[in-house]
Amino acid sequence: MSPEAVPMVVLAAALLHAVWNALAHGMADKLAGFALMNTVFLVVGGVMAALAPMPDRASWPCLAASAALQVGYQLQLVRAYRLGDFGQMYPLARGTSPMLVALLAATVLGDPLHGARLLGILVISLGLAGLAFAGGLPGREQLPALGAAVTTGVLIAGYTVVDGIGVRRAGAAGGYIAWMFLAQGAAMLVVAALLRGRALPGALRRGTRTGLAGGLISLTAYGLVVWAQTAGDLATIAALRETSIVIAALIGVLFLRERLGRVRLAASATVLTGIAVLELVHS
Repeated sequence: MSPEAVPMVVLAAALLHAVWNALAHGMADKLAGFALMNTVFLVVGGVMAALAPMPDRASWPCLAASAALQVGYQLQLVRAYRLGDFGQMYPLARGTSPMLVALLAATVLGDPLHGARLLGILVISLGLAGLAFAGGLPGREQLPALGAAVTTGVLIAGYTVVDGIGVRRAGAAGGYIAWMFLAQGAAMLVVAALLRGRALPGALRRGTRTGLAGGLISLTAYGLVVWAQTAGDLATIAALRETSIVIAALIGVLFLRERLGRVRLAASATVLTGIAVLELVHS
């Protein structure tokens, strides 16, 4: 890939990430939709696992933990999208994660917080507060949605750290990614079957197109970022990838008929700025 093409590829990945989340928000049966998406992960993971080296045994506990965290993340995301506006839930979930990863790095790995890193966390915190209080002080009826979005971000941070450890132990990044897709896909399908029972097959048939499309779009977005990382600056890629936060806010207004407002837009942009600062410092 030409280095000049990297920013456009990453922006395309950010757009696709926001699009698959918007599809998930719009699904009538969100649990069935996520089960279909994980069917795509399972199939693609199986193909990759047949071609890639087996990850080292030292990474297997991380694969198991990652699968559990990924299932929890998806269930919380389903709950957030049932309860709240897409343009508010998506930035809250995405913005919480990098802040927590930075805090975990400081408290668990001994990576000190100072200078620009601390500034990035403070800016993200300000943006998240703006998203939470954009409509004034949240009422009791809004707290479950806000809690689900923040919990989603916590779980994203969890599997981000776990996968970062696991892929280093695996000895083969491709093999780890393949088995991560396999484990996540299988686990989510089992959980969906347990929660929905005999009603699941009918729900899957009703949402087949949207669910499978969401899975393909999600994997395409992931693949584009990985591809871009082979040719571009990692800090720039990481910062551009998070433009999906603002894209999601605009999708909420243009296609889901949600009310954006100046405060929510400014808060989304503030979260994006804070993430960009963190990513640049991390690099």
